Amino acid sequence: MKQLGKGFAFTSLALMVFALSGPGLASESERDQMRQSSTPALTDQAVSLNNDQVEEIARRSYQYVAMYNVINKSVMGNAARTGSNGWNTCVADTVLKDHTLKDIARPNNDTLYTVCIVDLRSEPVIIQFPAFDTTFAALETSAYDHYCDIPLSTTKGDFNEPETMLFYSARTKDYTGGSIKGVDTVMELSGDFAIVFLRVMPHASEPERMQKNLAAMQRVTTRTLSEYRGLPPKPVDEPDFPPVGSDFDVFQNNFAEVMQFVVNHTTFDDEDEMDQAALAALKPIGIEPGKGIDPAATELIDGKALLKAAQGIAREAMAVMIRPEGNPFIYDTFKPKGQMALEPMVFQSVVGPIGVPADQAIYPPVITSDGEPMSALDDYVIRMSEEQLPPSRAFWSVTLYDKENGFFIPNDRKKYSVGENAGFALDEDGGIEIHIAAEQPEGVPEENWLPINRQDETLDVVMRIYDPDMERMKSWQAPTAERISRQ
Repeated sequence: MKQLGKGFAFTSLALMVFALSGPGLASESERDQMRQSSTPALTDQAVSLNNDQVEEIARRSYQYVAMYNVINKSVMGNAARTGSNGWNTCVADTVLKDHTLKDIARPNNDTLYTVCIVDLRSEPVIIQFPAFDTTFAALETSAYDHYCDIPLSTTKGDFNEPETMLFYSARTKDYTGGSIKGVDTVMELSGDFAIVFLRVMPHASEPERMQKNLAAMQRVTTRTLSEYRGLPPKPVDEPDFPPVGSDFDVFQNNFAEVMQFVVNHTTFDDEDEMDQAALAALKPIGIEPGKGIDPAATELIDGKALLKAAQGIAREAMAVMIRPEGNPFIYDTFKPKGQMALEPMVFQSVVGPIGVPADQAIYPPVITSDGEPMSALDDYVIRMSEEQLPPSRAFWSVTLYDKENGFFIPNDRKKYSVGENAGFALDEDGGIEIHIAAEQPEGVPEENWLPINRQDETLDVVMRIYDPDMERMKSWQAPTAERISRQ
């Protein structure tokens, strides 16, 4: 049996998630406990926050706010599709994502997902994974702190055989990581509420192979440890969370409630600099692990000021995407705890929570050759010769989004990307031209056309390179988009 340490995992996931609402902070029993452990009112401490403190709070909290929204929206997606409360369930995709997905920024339709949402408070959860016939598959896990670990991947030789994994947290009752008969791997996650999801290249251009992989995805099963032993699951309070929304909604409207919930269900390392800096930023407003919500904490927070700080941080992160010299964080995001700095953490949390680390996939942006923002008022072409094609050992894609929201551009063809799964056509010399245009250009294969709607809208293009050849990546340059018409 493999024993993994504290795992923390994450990817640019195109999850089918739904809005969650609810006025509470936690279950009733948890709320009673929090009331008993509340600290003295902060109003007695006469604390006030300056602009630097507000920005520090927003910057140190962005990763938690982003992942709180992702995980808690995702559980509602599982609930809607399973008829349960959504926890300790797995839901597998049956089709590629399309433009109706509005809950995750910059999703992809290269891969399919089996999404498992787990509640580890009462007992461990065991998930069984089948083998897959695919060029690329990766298992990822994530709690609220947005660090990344990839416990299983085809890049490591996994998924040739079935695998059974057990997940728990530091607060899981009556379990501390011991071996269980029939379990291959035990993994401690950094939070009580987590997402464990499988990303699989479906091989959409090979229908029979795709159906085989789709069937395998449906066989992913999740059970509590009690159920695995043939017993009823242990009783657990129904989760009752602060409302989710956009990240900006949380910063403005219910930041204290969300962050108190997060710190009460997350493992913070006394020796980890980022963990301790986050707690230090939150302490002046009374948010500490194990504490209840102090009403004075919400009074200390000017929601508009916190929103303004978060918006400024988000603008900084988005500006990185269009830097002519490239993204400085491209090799530094979605790493395990202890291997990340604050700047790439904030970048990944703003631009697209949950993504894989560079050794699994790299996401270089495609900017314009003239350095101007890409506009739907114009058409563009992205050219690559055979030698300039991405150095991928699995597959690559180019995906188009609207800049403001990070959503797919709606079109009747449901064509949002160019690549092996969405289709592409190389020219006789082995290169490719990808056209972004309102109408299909004459002589351009349909597979290589990304449709846009002729309107005043800023566009965003992201390339994905799965299982990249890291040595070749050192000298490879991402292509640019050349403007070929202006209206």
